[in-house]
Amino acid sequence: MTIRVFLADDQALVRSGFRMLIDSEDDLEVVGEAPDGAETVRALQAHPADVVLMDIRMPVMDGVEATRRIVEGRLGTKVLVLTTFDLDEYAFAALKAGASGFMLKDARPADLLSAIRNVAAGDAVVAPSTTRRLLDHVAPTLSASPGEHDPRLALLTEREREVLLEVASGATNAEIAGNLYMAEGTVKTHIGRLLTKLQARDRVGLVLFAYENGLVGR
Repeated sequence: MTIRVFLADDQALVRSGFRMLIDSEDDLEVVGEAPDGAETVRALQAHPADVVLMDIRMPVMDGVEATRRIVEGRLGTKVLVLTTFDLDEYAFAALKAGASGFMLKDARPADLLSAIRNVAAGDAVVAPSTTRRLLDHVAPTLSASPGEHDPRLALLTEREREVLLEVASGATNAEIAGNLYMAEGTVKTHIGRLLTKLQARDRVGLVLFAYENGLVGR
């Protein structure tokens, strides 16, 4: 099954480069593009794609607001944010708005293609290095005051907290299984329970929850 990709970037040359890369793959196809967030939302409302590569800083409507409208509109399109800077508060805001992950524009082509496939499959792209630096950068604005942690924390077992911390560190399921001495299938079960208990959309939501509640050292 071909994965339909939409390109949202205000630079025509960037869109052209992404189109050439994506259309060279048998299982990927660029089905549309737009130079700003407003046009992106309108286009996806008419013809939803599977994944949109979303630039952050665009005219008319930025990528954060466009992401929010796509997610709230339940258009069925996953958002993969592309940013030039790894310390970009706007990228964090897009994750909060419901993006399934973010990547730097200078990522290797193979990594970008893999991210598109992962997001289309329902996974979140949480690169350990760039995500950690981004969240560390904005962590002071996220910290909950003592005694003000989210009450949903009380719903978690000790094992679920351990898995949550591993997810927040950027560990993959296989790495979590090795670190905590459990089967990978058991890790998936714990993550599923975490998503339910914490009412998180995906893995990105778990990372944000951990940071917002001071579970990750800053």
